[in-house]
Amino acid sequence: MQFNKEKCKVLYLGRKNVQHTYSLGNDLLGGTEVEKDLGVLVDSKMNMSRQCDKAIKKANGTLSCISRCMTNRSKEVILLLYRALVRLQLEYCVQFWAPQFKRDADNLERVQRRATRMVKDLQTKPYEERLENLDLFSLRKRRLRGDLVAAYKFITGAQKGVGEYLFTKAPPGVTRKNGHKLADSRFRLDIRKNFFTVRVAKVWNGLPREVVLSPTLGVFKRRLDEHLAGVI
Repeated sequence: MQFNKEKCKVLYLGRKNVQHTYSLGNDLLGGTEVEKDLGVLVDSKMNMSRQCDKAIKKANGTLSCISRCMTNRSKEVILLLYRALVRLQLEYCVQFWAPQFKRDADNLERVQRRATRMVKDLQTKPYEERLENLDLFSLRKRRLRGDLVAAYKFITGAQKGVGEYLFTKAPPGVTRKNGHKLADSRFRLDIRKNFFTVRVAKVWNGLPREVVLSPTLGVFKRRLDEHLAGVI
């Protein structure tokens, strides 16, 4: 396979990285601060703020287009367009790049706040009331739900084989609350605590037994929605 040397860069990760020089053949490779992989921006700090800004900008652009082009502001029209065109941009691969800072999470939520205000007769109502009227979860709750659904697939579902390498089961005797309790790892750096396999463990371990032991993914989603509606 022939590599395009001009498109090959080195992304240095870690504060104490000595930044060695790498070459491809006889050509030295230059460094870069950020790279895109499968549509997700990864930078040298691994804090995902750039990816959040990118998703917010793209979603706001789509929402502005809807606002300019649509005269019908009924619940059925705006909600359909938001779910089909806007929310997908805020949640693409979000289990990987979930926001780590409150400001990023708040900025993501503002996009949905703006979208719900576009619906006729809901402009002046509080955000929580608008969500209830439109039968929507907050984006924060949807990210949590997405984490748990993905964890279910890795632990008990079709991707169980992969999950055996991602998660460590808790020792026998500490699984009284649910039958698939995960080991809770500890790390010195806060950034590691934000990784999917770490952040989901504590929440997963707190789920009721009847939710975790759901026989199918569909049943799990239904029971999980009922649990989140009453807890979060």
